[in-house]
Amino acid sequence: MNASTDDERTALVRVPVEKWDADQHTICEDDVAEEVPVALEYNGISHAVMLASPYDLEDFALGFSLSEGILKDKSELYDCEVVPGCEGIQVQMRIATERFVTLKDKRRNMTGRTGCGLCGAETLEQAIRHPQATVGHAMFSAQQIYAGMKAMKAQQRLQKHTGATHAAAWMNLDGSVDLVREDVGRHNALDKLIGAMAEDKRDFTQGAALITSRASYEMVQKSATMGIGFLAAISAPTSLAIQLADETNVTLIGFVRDQSHVVYAQAHRLIRESK
Repeated sequence: MNASTDDERTALVRVPVEKWDADQHTICEDDVAEEVPVALEYNGISHAVMLASPYDLEDFALGFSLSEGILKDKSELYDCEVVPGCEGIQVQMRIATERFVTLKDKRRNMTGRTGCGLCGAETLEQAIRHPQATVGHAMFSAQQIYAGMKAMKAQQRLQKHTGATHAAAWMNLDGSVDLVREDVGRHNALDKLIGAMAEDKRDFTQGAALITSRASYEMVQKSATMGIGFLAAISAPTSLAIQLADETNVTLIGFVRDQSHVVYAQAHRLIRESK
């Protein structure tokens, strides 16, 4: 994670606690993850309020805008300003007029929560989007996936402090992991990763996304929307996620452990290692 020390401090809150270990009682302080309402505004109009970790919010705003289909390209985001307030944080974006007109036509009053799936969707058409099939041919071995998960864990600084955050990481073609984003919400972590990659002008087809959560439908949907063809999760997928992964040609792997995994969709991108 490329967050600065100041960013990490803003994402932590120190609280007084009582710790019990068997019969041993200690009064001390503990670090917990900060969680705040974040309002995403487009051209002066509030579109969504999410509960999120209050850092890397420019990445979050860009990633959310791209993965939700509000923007088609980073160039359509003209300005982004993070404005802290008493009740939360506003992320004020100025986007291309054509995209804003489309957003108003499709606008939904969406309030997001950590762990939510399709909150705020007013119709089935809004809830179930069908991205185009991915075309990337990036392939990885099981050992690269295991090593990538370990590398991601080593870079989860907020998780080490609090035990309360999810992470999303990008694994390059050589198996290295050099970009990690964390958040109290699994969707937010993935959006932050997507935003950071878009800002760096990285090729979404040339690597794999690793996540520390279950692989929900929305996680597959966001990945497919961006052209990510390989998604590996620590936990399980849902049936709808598997269905969408097959539909959009996304290789979906779950239950990644030290030396085990389960392939749920599109196994052709997994390199079979000879024994």
